[in-house]
Amino acid sequence: MNLPNKLTLLRIILIPVFMAVLYWGFPNAGYVALAIFIVASLTDLLDGKIARKYNLVTDFGKFADPLADKMLVTAAMLWFVEIGQMPAWALLIVICREFAVSGLRMIASDKGRVIAAGWSGKVKTASTMVCVVLMFLPIPPVVNTICVWVITLTTLYSGVEYFVKNQDVIASA
Repeated sequence: MNLPNKLTLLRIILIPVFMAVLYWGFPNAGYVALAIFIVASLTDLLDGKIARKYNLVTDFGKFADPLADKMLVTAAMLWFVEIGQMPAWALLIVICREFAVSGLRMIASDKGRVIAAGWSGKVKTASTMVCVVLMFLPIPPVVNTICVWVITLTTLYSGVEYFVKNQDVIASA
């Protein structure tokens, strides 16, 4: 197993650690969880750069890397829903978009086509990661609300863009 895949596995392993820290509820658990989230997020940047630079892209990495990202972000958002910091409908939009885009990619893959991450998907991922980090900090409620809307709107926009740009995949399905 190459280094990028090991970093992806590390990110997956950090997810239950992240959640356990939050549920233990010891003093400063939010900051410890935030540190774990940041480290896990950085492994995402690092594994992709290493894989591309040294031509270490694997089928496992293509599958596990985006899955690990979705699992990490979903875990954080589930926590925010549980503590009343994010409405469940916002998380539902995120989850539905992820399932829909993954389904679109599976249909395209079945037809021998790869749908690469678009610019809006990258903006969505980056803004979501930044917003999740901010939401772990003691921010005013209005900033939290702005973060929820940024996550929701970038998620919706990028989801719609994937489907508009790949209408032919759906039409031929």
